[in-house]
Parts: sequence; C-alpha cells; structure tokens
Amino acid sequence: MKIVSSFFLSGLIFPTIASAFFVVPGFQTGTRNELKTKILVLAQETKRGVTATPKQNEEMLDLFEKLERLNPTKGPLSSPKVNGDWSLDYSTSDSIIGKGGFPRVGAIVQNIDTNNLSAENSEVVSYFGLKVPRKITAELTPENKQFTNVKFRKFSIGPISFDAPDSFRGALDITYLDDEVRLTRGDKGNIFVLTRM
Repeated sequence: MKIVSSFFLSGLIFPTIASAFFVVPGFQTGTRNELKTKILVLAQETKRGVTATPKQNEEMLDLFEKLERLNPTKGPLSSPKVNGDWSLDYSTSDSIIGKGGFPRVGAIVQNIDTNNLSAENSEVVSYFGLKVPRKITAELTPENKQFTNVKFRKFSIGPISFDAPDSFRGALDITYLDDEVRLTRGDKGNIFVLTRM
C-alpha cells in the first residue's frame, strides 16, 4: 500500500526549487490536489482507461506514483476512511473496465468493510443492449495495515449466484488514501484509481 522536514518561506518564493529540499506548509497539499485533479481529468478523458493510449497510461502511472509518495494516511486498512463505497475511475486491468468486451453502464463500485473483512464489487454490464447487474463478494485477509489478500466468495449475474472457485484469489495494496481518493495496486501489476461515492 519519510521523514520530511518542514520550513516556512515567506511569499513562497521559488516553490519548485524549495520543494526539492523541504516541504513548505500548504505546498504539499497544493501539490497533492494538483496531482489528484490531473489524475481524475485523465481518467475521465480515457473513459476509465478503456480508450487510453500507451502514452496516456504512462502519464497516468507517473502521476499515480507521484501521488503515492504524498499519501497522508499511514496504515490505510486501519483507517475508517477506507470503508464504504468507492467508484472505480481508472484502471489498467482490461477485464475489470471491460476493454474489448461488453461495456459497463454507469459506475463500477467497490465496497470495503474492514470491520467485517469483506469487499464487494458491483457493476451493470450491457450484453447486446440488455443491462445486467453483476456482483462479486470477497473476504479480506490483511497482512499489514496497507496490504490485504483477497479470496473471492460469490459471483452474481442478474438473479443467478454461484460460489467462486477456490483458486480465485487476489490482493490489494492500498498505497494512497484521503477523504476523496484511493489508489490501489493489484497483485497482477494493475493500478486502480477510485473516488469516494
């Protein structure tokens, strides 16, 4: 899922040079907000990553890594901020965003509940114009306050539900969390940008 010295510069003269050596009060927050804005604009432009070019994916990864370094929440899995519904705004996982397959209609939602160590992904998929809700429930087994293993439990497609095979497992590494945005890395190298619903 650093110890940075702080210093105050009156008037914020040469903030770019100054920030390479220390954090000016208010500067880090400004940088964080700028990065979040750029990430969310790019996520919207690429339709969650569905239409992203290799160059746009590289740009997103660069922004993603820069924002990770400014994570304000240590131990995201132990923070109440992580719980609740999150909208998936961008991912490099083609299967999750529906790239090359049946399109997703509306939000792709992930619910996290660390009190019950559970998660649920839900979405609506358009199968030749027919909108069908899909849902996956999972059990979380945290290894630390940032990284958790995921065991998928049940799949639902419309009114039909069935147990997930035992081999259906994954992991989530929550590398950034604030009141609005969550950044997560998956076990297959994919990145995920989610916003609070």
